[in-house]
Amino acid sequence: MLEMKKGVDILADVGGVADIVAAKSLFESKLDADNLAKLNTIKNEEALLKIANAISMCEPDDVFIISDTRKDAAYVKEQSLKTGEESKLAIKDHTIHYDLPEDQGRLVNQTFYIVNEGEDISSIAKKELRAESHEYIKENMKGIMHGLTMYISFLNRGPVGAQASIPALMITSSTYVQTSGDLLYRNVFKDFDAEVKRCGTFFTNVHSQGTNRSEDVPKAKIYMDRSWQTCFSTFCTYAGNTLLLKKGNHRFAVDRATYYKVEEELSEHMFLTGMTGPGGRKTYFAGAAPSGCGKTTTAMVGTDFIGDDLCQMWIDEKTGTIRGINPESGIFGIVADVNYEGDPHLMPLLRNEGTTVIFTNLLIDESNTPHWTGDGDPVPSKGTNFQGEWFPGKKDAKGKDVLISHPNARCTIICDAIDNYNPKAAESADGVQVQVVTYSGRDADTMPPVWVAKTMDAGVAIGASIVSAATATEVGATGVRRQPWANAPFIPGALGDYMDAQFKFFNSNKIAEKPIMAGLNYFLTEGARGGEGKKLLGEKKDVKVWLGWLELRVNGDVEAIETPIGFIPLYEDLKKLFDGINKAYPKDLYDRQFAFYLDNIIARIDLQDDAFKKDERVPETIFKIYAAQKAELIALKDKYGSIVSVEQLAEAAK
Repeated sequence: MLEMKKGVDILADVGGVADIVAAKSLFESKLDADNLAKLNTIKNEEALLKIANAISMCEPDDVFIISDTRKDAAYVKEQSLKTGEESKLAIKDHTIHYDLPEDQGRLVNQTFYIVNEGEDISSIAKKELRAESHEYIKENMKGIMHGLTMYISFLNRGPVGAQASIPALMITSSTYVQTSGDLLYRNVFKDFDAEVKRCGTFFTNVHSQGTNRSEDVPKAKIYMDRSWQTCFSTFCTYAGNTLLLKKGNHRFAVDRATYYKVEEELSEHMFLTGMTGPGGRKTYFAGAAPSGCGKTTTAMVGTDFIGDDLCQMWIDEKTGTIRGINPESGIFGIVADVNYEGDPHLMPLLRNEGTTVIFTNLLIDESNTPHWTGDGDPVPSKGTNFQGEWFPGKKDAKGKDVLISHPNARCTIICDAIDNYNPKAAESADGVQVQVVTYSGRDADTMPPVWVAKTMDAGVAIGASIVSAATATEVGATGVRRQPWANAPFIPGALGDYMDAQFKFFNSNKIAEKPIMAGLNYFLTEGARGGEGKKLLGEKKDVKVWLGWLELRVNGDVEAIETPIGFIPLYEDLKKLFDGINKAYPKDLYDRQFAFYLDNIIARIDLQDDAFKKDERVPETIFKIYAAQKAELIALKDKYGSIVSVEQLAEAAK
């Protein structure tokens, strides 16, 4: 069990402000009249002490409070352009930010949980004992904002009043971090005290880029203090390391669901989107995928987009439904391969006036127009990108071609600008009903494009069994790795505890309308299905078909073939859906995509089974599911051989 407020509160100790009287005295000495007046409207004393200790620790020259007026947000944007953290582009309200070359993805080897002696954490996470982290923060964050302004905002991870929404403080010296936060989160300055009272807690985030030099990046640290729900970040600006409300606070929300809201809430690395089915009905999906694996593209396929990255879910005991909200109000999306053909809702925002866009780490040509890999436009003959001056054929220090944009180059946009966004549903404190839950990863050779679990337990097992190729979102990560629930990098505690919470949530007797749980895989290759090469068997727009079939399935409109791992679609149903997107879908492609390569599937089960046996407190249920599926798959292999056709799967199911 995670114990809150255990051990030294590092922020309070380094800051040294012990009571509210001392805090208010500090505010009067450090804030001008306008900012002091704004801060005086906040009454929560715990939050005020956090702010006071952040000021005392970081020692900024100035403190600016961001209220919920657009005037304050506009001032920070002006400062960002003035200091050069952002630069204007040719299109109005579009800007570019460049991170340091060494800081263009999550610094996974420099990200730590602060733990107390004997405290469990995930077997795949990194940790530091509290005393060691305390010493680092004292040495490196004391006075880190000399010569800089501290920006403080009061934000909400979700709509005001929603059961799973959690308020948070964002404290930073980076104008880019602040302007990004303004797009990605709801400003609740006026509602902050009420939201803390409703929720019973809040998160605190303190970041400073310091001198912002390449030579400082090796000593950068990103810390999550689980016991005190406080994040610290130093010597970096990439938003995945500095926008701590995102993955930093997501980790705290996972802890909250795993240890304090069992059979009540889940905090997931999932998109949230709605599909319109026959008769105009709306069916909402929550879907997990590791970063860089098409989650944003999948979410954008929906007719009623809610969010592309994170999802807070809870059981509404009055209706017996699972409800979901997006804790964010914007997207921080990878731009590689975003183009008009595959991303018709997103691309117009990136190429036209009408909304604020912050680009990062891509190419700017001589006319101040951004370009990125796969944008569908001609590649410029020269420009400036994440490696400085760029020209075709430019090589890096290792002799490799420098792409026009970093593989993890991003765009930040407020959701309300996206034409298929449903603001009424997204901002409702009631959330939306989650009827389909999906899990996917970069799987080149094993699982079919879509399948549905036969039970809730088997659905949890799909999530637990994600395997995916590493992407550019993580600095230094390579190869194919296990990615349980696509949430494993953000699960602070033992994976067994998290899995137990998943089983209890989806099997809860409080749920009257159970969702279906499914696997998705867009990344099967020709070479893995009898052909040659790494070319994909499908393409981006096929996603609409896989989601469309799940929409029909959860509403009882289509039959399916039962297999050892779950239900797979019938060809006739998929062909109709492909007709709907004006694409041919030959039977031989269906046969290749949905044939079972049993040796691969069995090896995948063995991999997961062996790995979970090394974790603590893993529920026995998962091993029973793996054993049952493996036994049925071996029986299929004994009867049909190592490759089983769809016709043979259908025959075996009779």
